[in-house]
Amino acid sequence: MKHFSIGILWRVFWLTLSLCALLYFVPDEQWILSALMAFMSAIAVFQLYYYATSTNRKLARFFESVRYSDFAVKFRSDDKMGESFREINQQFNEVLEAFRVARAEKEANLQYLNTIVQHISTGLISFGSDGRVELVNSAALKMLGIYRLRQLEDLQEPHPQLFTLIATLRTGVRQLYQTSDDESLSVQATQIQLRGKVLRILVLQNIQSELQQKEIEAWQNLTRVLRHEIMNSLTPILSLVGTMKEIVQLDIAPVAPDNEGVQDLTEALQTLEKRSAGIIQFVNAYRDFTTLPKPTFVEIPARELLSGVLQLFQKSLQEAFIKTTLTIVPDSLVITADADQIEQVLINLIKNAIEALQGHANALLTIRAYSDMNQRVYIEVADNGLGIEPEALERIFIPFYTTKKTGSGIGLSLSRQIMQQHGGQLSVTSEVGRGTTFVIIL
Repeated sequence: MKHFSIGILWRVFWLTLSLCALLYFVPDEQWILSALMAFMSAIAVFQLYYYATSTNRKLARFFESVRYSDFAVKFRSDDKMGESFREINQQFNEVLEAFRVARAEKEANLQYLNTIVQHISTGLISFGSDGRVELVNSAALKMLGIYRLRQLEDLQEPHPQLFTLIATLRTGVRQLYQTSDDESLSVQATQIQLRGKVLRILVLQNIQSELQQKEIEAWQNLTRVLRHEIMNSLTPILSLVGTMKEIVQLDIAPVAPDNEGVQDLTEALQTLEKRSAGIIQFVNAYRDFTTLPKPTFVEIPARELLSGVLQLFQKSLQEAFIKTTLTIVPDSLVITADADQIEQVLINLIKNAIEALQGHANALLTIRAYSDMNQRVYIEVADNGLGIEPEALERIFIPFYTTKKTGSGIGLSLSRQIMQQHGGQLSVTSEVGRGTTFVIIL
C-alpha cells in the first residue's frame, strides 16, 4: 500500500494547497487567480476521487467480465499503486484465466457430447412440457423420414400413431411402433428436471434387423429339427428297402421268376427307394440355410462385382430378349463385403428377375448401385415384370415359401440371412403389373 498511500497524501496535499490559495486570493478580489485556484481544486478533487475509487472500478470490471463471460479482459499488473494492488491485478487475471479455461473445457465437452449424440444410431428427441423440441439428432430424423422437428405437433401429420403413442407413453415403458416403411421402432421415454424445467427424452431404436435376425434364427432351428427328424426316419427306411430288394432278388425271384406279384413288389421297392433318396436330397438342399459360414469382408469394386454377375446370365438374357441397364454412382464405388456371398445374393435376385420377365414384352432389368451421405451402399435389382401379389409379398422371405412350381423357397431366405450376417438389409417393393425392386443395403 506504500505507493497508494503516497498517492493519496500527494493528492490531498494538492487539494489542500489549492483550497488555501483560493481562500487567500478571494478576499483580495483577485478573481483570475481565484478562478484558477478553483479550477485547480476541482481537478484535485476529481483526481483524488478517481484515484481512490480505482479499485472499485476494477472490481466492477472483473464482475462484469465474469457475468458476461468476457474472459479476454486483462488487468495491468505493472501499475504503480503498490505491491498489494499488483497482486490483486494478478489474481484478477488468474481467476479470469481459470474461468476461460473452464468455459473452453465446457464448450469442448458440449461439442464432444453433441457430436456423439448426432452420430449414434439411436434416435433421441428431447422436448418440454409445451411440446417444444429442445434436441433431436440425425438418427431420429432419419428413422422418421423427416428433415426437421421443432414442435412435437410436427409429428401429427407424418406419424399420427407415434404422436398419440408419445402422449400416452409412460416413463420407463417400451412400446413398438411400425413406420410407413414397415420399419419396427422401439420407443421408450424418460423424464428429467433441468434448471427447474421438466424435459422428456424419447429414445427410438430401429429393431427391424434384430427382429429379422430372430425370425431367421427361429426358422433355422425349425429347419434343423425337421431335417434331423426326417433324416432319422428316412435313413432306416432306405436301409430296409435295400435289404428287402436283396431278399426279393436273391431269395424270392429265383423261385418264382414269372410271378407278377414279385415283379410288382420289385417295382414298388425301387420306387420307394428312389423317392426316399429324393427326399434326403431335398432335405440336404437346406443344409446351407442352417450352416452358413461367417462372411470374410474384402473391398470389391462395385462395377467389377456387378459386371461379373451379369456376365453369368448373358446367354439367358439374350435368349429371353431382356434389355439390361447397369448404373453405378460414383463409378469408383467400392463395396465392403464377402465377395462369394454377395455374388450368391445377386445371382438369386437376378435369376428371379429373369424368371419374372419371361415372355414379357419390352422386358427390362435395371441394376443400380450408389451410396448415401452416411456411407451406406445400395444395390437395386429391378424388373418391369408382372410384380408380386401383396399376399405373397409378405411371405417371400419365409423359408420353403415359393410361388414357383419348381422353386425350393430357400433362395430369398438365404439371401436375407447373408445380408443379416453382413449387418445389412434386403428389402423388396412390388406393384402388380409394374414390376418388382429388391434393394440390398450395406
